Amino acid sequence: MLEGTILTPTGFVQGRLHFSEWIEAIEEAPVEGPYILPGFLDLHVHGGGGREVMEGQEGVEATLRFHLQHGTTGLLATTVTAPLPELEEALRGIQKAMAGPLGEALLGVHLEGPFISQDRLGAQPPFPLLPDLEIADWLLSLAPVKVLTLAPELPGALDLLRFLAEGGVRVQLGHTAATYAEGEAALEAGAFGFTHLYNAMTGLHHREPGVVGLALERGMWAEIIPDGLHVHPAALKLALKSIPGLYFVTDAVAAAGMPDGKYPLGVHQVEKRGHGVWLGGSLAGSTLTMDQALRNLVAWGVPLEEAARRLSSYPARYLDLRDRGEIAPGKRADLVVLDHDLRVREVYLGGKQRV
Repeated sequence: MLEGTILTPTGFVQGRLHFSEWIEAIEEAPVEGPYILPGFLDLHVHGGGGREVMEGQEGVEATLRFHLQHGTTGLLATTVTAPLPELEEALRGIQKAMAGPLGEALLGVHLEGPFISQDRLGAQPPFPLLPDLEIADWLLSLAPVKVLTLAPELPGALDLLRFLAEGGVRVQLGHTAATYAEGEAALEAGAFGFTHLYNAMTGLHHREPGVVGLALERGMWAEIIPDGLHVHPAALKLALKSIPGLYFVTDAVAAAGMPDGKYPLGVHQVEKRGHGVWLGGSLAGSTLTMDQALRNLVAWGVPLEEAARRLSSYPARYLDLRDRGEIAPGKRADLVVLDHDLRVREVYLGGKQRV
């Protein structure tokens, strides 16, 4: 049992939370205590604590352990563009990790590429491929791919998009040089969201709205990185007003939680300097954790309740996860307990205290 200020589907209540592996009951009572929130769900994370998911099973499990310390009770192991043998190794490692001790926190895979634009790689390694149904089908056979980032302007992209959408994969537009019209065609073909909104995509211009303009006008879902480096808080607030299903991700890389220095990002070596990670003059992922994301958002004026939901229940809804993302009877007891400075005190995964 936990006592404190509990975020329920209808808002914060003071009371006691009864749970085993699953939430059993919420008992309202005039008690004092910490904030009790649904565990955070991060749908775009490459690594942390010095390790990354491209290393295979050990890298995936180290990433899970690191982010669990920061309140993340579910994540999509996110790949980078790489030669196919390396992608195969990474995906097989993710599949093995799903059967490991923290497998319940591994929601599947976010394939960030390889079907992305050579002109919008950002910090992605230089191994993009043109859309290919056979390659995509093979990659999907190696591990449960839930999200795939795609540049819709590439030859064959819309056919691949339809194939993926029919199979239940959430296709996101990202690392793309697409025009507004090309992006619009992708939405009509079944694209679901946008990868790290504003970054590595065509920006908003009043005569060519680009993919950013499309997202702000027509997007129902998008992910965004609230680290204060990738996106200005004012641009983030604009997206909050415009996109109903905006949710927050870390895009964390191996450098998260580590001292300044050089760390892997696929075949690249990127450099952590302060709170940023750089490849030359380009941002290369982030050092963000979900608890820091929450603190950033609240500092920028986003209400705590809304910020917490967009770190938990919104990504759960995006992936159609019915068993988590909320504190309600019958849901998994995946919980993060925060003090009044929004610092992590305890984390529960399936009712078991892990932090």
